[in-house]
Amino acid sequence: MEIRKLNEEDAQMSQELRLKALKTDPEAFGSTYEREVDFLLEQVASRIAPTKNRFVLGAFHNGELVGTVTFMRESGIKMYHKGNIFGMYVKPECRGMGIGKALLVELIEQSKRCEGLEQINLAVVTDNFSAKKLYESLGFEVYGTERNALKFEGNYYDEYLMVMKLTNDLVQY
Repeated sequence: MEIRKLNEEDAQMSQELRLKALKTDPEAFGSTYEREVDFLLEQVASRIAPTKNRFVLGAFHNGELVGTVTFMRESGIKMYHKGNIFGMYVKPECRGMGIGKALLVELIEQSKRCEGLEQINLAVVTDNFSAKKLYESLGFEVYGTERNALKFEGNYYDEYLMVMKLTNDLVQY
């Protein structure tokens, strides 16, 4: 397995995996398949292009993109000490292989290189027990619950709000 930052050249693979994620687990994302299916590859390339404060990591198994996770640092001067995790996804057939954990460990290690970054936040649907367990195993803690955070096809989904305080220690897994 290889984990690396995605770039513009990965737009096609990234879009295919993202659309699969939005179809497979629609309740886990703030966006929808219907919204993103018509995105041009140029839009996707722009979204995944790494910058100083944003990057998308991809996990490749046998040369195939099977998982992604996005890091985005807050931009406001009073919130610049925080970063956020978005779009965590591993193909169902590849779950249980340690790919999600490896993606998160790499994201945490790379985010520690962001000067002045003190914490990473994320939100996870409350009934996604395996994801919550994974986040907790890496040191994320629940600090709140947003009721009705997402609404999809008439159903509401609550989300746990989680945070990890960063240290200079390496993440163990």
